[in-house]
Amino acid sequence: MVKFINFAYSIIAGNCQPCTLDNLKIAQAKISNVKWDVTITNDCVCSQRDVKLSCDGFQSAEPIDPSILSKSGGECLVNNGQPIYGNKNFNFAYASTTKFPFKPLSSQVACS
Repeated sequence: MVKFINFAYSIIAGNCQPCTLDNLKIAQAKISNVKWDVTITNDCVCSQRDVKLSCDGFQSAEPIDPSILSKSGGECLVNNGQPIYGNKNFNFAYASTTKFPFKPLSSQVACS
């Protein structure tokens, strides 16, 4: 019954709109001459898991833990496929003299 009430409230409040890749916002800040901090914000109420970014040609001068960002071909899996929860951020850093243009490629929406 509680789940139904929460679901009904979500519909009334307008929170049941489907999440899309447009809900994943990527911001980057230069934190030193060769280091960038990346923030991925999921501004949807639902979680998004298995988030993949376009990263063809991406290289970091310092290794990145593959559980944080794992490159396979031209795609990078974020957070080992674990969710970026609704209205939350996920951060990672990389070393490069230039900013890389990450863009969301795909994700799986998990809304309950």
